[in-house]
Amino acid sequence: QLQLVESGGRLVQAGGSLRLSCAASGRTFSTYAMGWFRQAPGEEREFVATISWTGRTTYYPDSVKGRFTISRDNGKHTVSLQMNSLKPEDPAVYSCAASRSALPASEYQYNYWGQGTQVTVSS
Repeated sequence: QLQLVESGGRLVQAGGSLRLSCAASGRTFSTYAMGWFRQAPGEEREFVATISWTGRTTYYPDSVKGRFTISRDNGKHTVSLQMNSLKPEDPAVYSCAASRSALPASEYQYNYWGQGTQVTVSS
């Protein structure tokens, strides 16, 4: 079982950068693929990024490709999301999640979720 806690969300200007972190407790962290999702008010949860358990493979949707980078440190049990060139459409609650699937892009493939951290972008 994993417990996930996100941090790093805050107000940032459009065009700026932000780095989110997710700390995991649980000895099996390195056996899970990890992902980031976001959800804005009144919107569906949206897939943002995923990384394999080794960290060697990542996958992004077109909406964030080239701007966001997911990474992980299995020794520290953390996964991060570096967000650059933030846009007015990026504000949301960002959540990390853990999955037993390979590069999962659907929220239904994830087993454990954090509470989320709020990202706000000012124009």
